[in-house]
Amino acid sequence: MRIILGLLSALLGALAGWSALAALVMALAGPDRDGGIAMGAVFDIGPIGGVVGLVAGIWLFVRIGLVRNAASPPVEASDAAPRAPTQLSLPFAVTLLLIASILGWWGWYEFIRSPYLSHGFMTLELEFRLPAGATLPDNKDDVRIEVEEARGYAIASPAVNWRAHDGDRPAIIATAALMYKTRHRVAHLTLPGMPARSWPIDLPSDPDPTPGYSPWRIASDPSQPEIELHFRLRADR
Repeated sequence: MRIILGLLSALLGALAGWSALAALVMALAGPDRDGGIAMGAVFDIGPIGGVVGLVAGIWLFVRIGLVRNAASPPVEASDAAPRAPTQLSLPFAVTLLLIASILGWWGWYEFIRSPYLSHGFMTLELEFRLPAGATLPDNKDDVRIEVEEARGYAIASPAVNWRAHDGDRPAIIATAALMYKTRHRVAHLTLPGMPARSWPIDLPSDPDPTPGYSPWRIASDPSQPEIELHFRLRADR
């Protein structure tokens, strides 16, 4: 049992150090649009924290995980100083097993239950309708579209034929690839010379494809020139 708990303490220390250092780097680096900072923090810098955490886990197990048995029988006199036998610390063992159980449940939730959509990658088709008389940019690179999904951003870009019209109102067509189960999805649009607009995407956490487009809705700031959005969702498979 001592070997198992000692190994568990070392592994939990390594996991805690790895994840803590990676999280600290990502927090200090700020928003990560393409995931490059997160990848570097987890796989390049995180192992350093893992080594430190491994050593700390072993040290904690030796220091507070093993306690001297004060009730042990007296030892006969000898030239060497007697040492009282050690035993496992019950509070330390219970805490260790509790943490391991919580992490095991989290692992089940993330990797077995899966945070990814049941339909796999799904395409969110977006149409933005600008006010009558508005002018669309000449270059689609001047159009910035982001779909905030869970703790990151979905891949979003104007379509190949991104310029469109609805009557006398110009429109922009775009798509975004969704992948995570989450209720927090927000579309952001930024055009040259205009403030950024945002729209909540009211889909279930694990949505099915929609039969058609949603109703048109205005941006979160109605005081700005009216830009409307509607969307539909289709499965890629």
